[in-house]
Amino acid sequence: MDKQTGFVWHEVYGWHEPGNAAAFVQPGGYIQPDRHAENSDTKRRLAELVAVSGLGGKLKRIAATPATVEDICLFHTKEYVAKIQEMSAGSGGDAGEITNFAHGGYDIAALSAGGVIELARSVWKGEVKNGYALCRPPGHHADADRGRGFCIFGNAVIAIKRLQKEFGVKRVATFDWDVHHGNGTQTAFYADPSVLTISIHQDRYFPPDMGMVSQNGEGPGAGANINIPLPPGSGHGAYLEAIEKVVIPAFDRFKPEIIFVPSGFDASAMDPLGRMLCNSETYRLMTRKLMIAAERLCGGKLVMSHEGGYSTAYVPFCGIAVLEELSGIKTDVEDPFMGFFGSMPGQELQPHQLSVINESAALVSKIPVG
Repeated sequence: MDKQTGFVWHEVYGWHEPGNAAAFVQPGGYIQPDRHAENSDTKRRLAELVAVSGLGGKLKRIAATPATVEDICLFHTKEYVAKIQEMSAGSGGDAGEITNFAHGGYDIAALSAGGVIELARSVWKGEVKNGYALCRPPGHHADADRGRGFCIFGNAVIAIKRLQKEFGVKRVATFDWDVHHGNGTQTAFYADPSVLTISIHQDRYFPPDMGMVSQNGEGPGAGANINIPLPPGSGHGAYLEAIEKVVIPAFDRFKPEIIFVPSGFDASAMDPLGRMLCNSETYRLMTRKLMIAAERLCGGKLVMSHEGGYSTAYVPFCGIAVLEELSGIKTDVEDPFMGFFGSMPGQELQPHQLSVINESAALVSKIPVG
């Protein structure tokens, strides 16, 4: 019997509360209160579509258990973790930079990190063929000593470090396709040649001082960090070209034992916090190409952890496209927006986008090999 795709979702993820905000700006003065962009709806609606479509019953549910303090401190400082615990025991607070949370926020963030750990362990041990952790709060912006960009703990970073510690995993590749740069993952492994970090994102959007092509790793990790900072308005053609010219050749050179994908759906054409033009087929085809590479290089070991994506209407259709591809199971769900987004002008690869991709592709030869 073929192995199933693993799936992590816990209802408590929907209870993480970043408070009211105008998108992400705190209300006050002339700024009216509104619902925070990073609310539970996109994640909950994706989980519900997976269930209603029948796909959920064909995935292997993996129980999320909270990451321990020891696990979290594989990346984060003890002082930072203690600070989050203290605020969480009270009324909550701000973990660092636009990362507010309410009472009990530490417990939910630990459960989010723990869900990615359990999925990664299951994939590594061969209990599932691959998997998706629909976790919340997200993680790829968090630094060792502070939260950033809605992220409290670095979920994927912690899971990678747990695999390294528990199983002695020697070579891990990450590919972050969130519209915002995966700064936390980059900084965590910037001097570490055992982890290849690749991020494709909207150029200098968030954080504005991170994600440039020139940031290519340092010390022993020189060459093991590649950024693909695409200009606003990039779509289907640019993303697939970047996969073919940068990501797959980088994986082939690095030869990872397992691949992680911090997965944000905010590069979609409908996202309020991005200015890209991707659609559900973009995510489906990127997943397919990554799966082919993973099968060739590391026995199909592919772990996806949920990050951003703020369109309540469209995230579910991008997410189910990815899960269908991971599992090899096609549901009856059709993307109702595809007729609009698939025909938008500018979806084809543009010369100025290709220029950036080629600049990033030139870095592949600098990746350290084992």
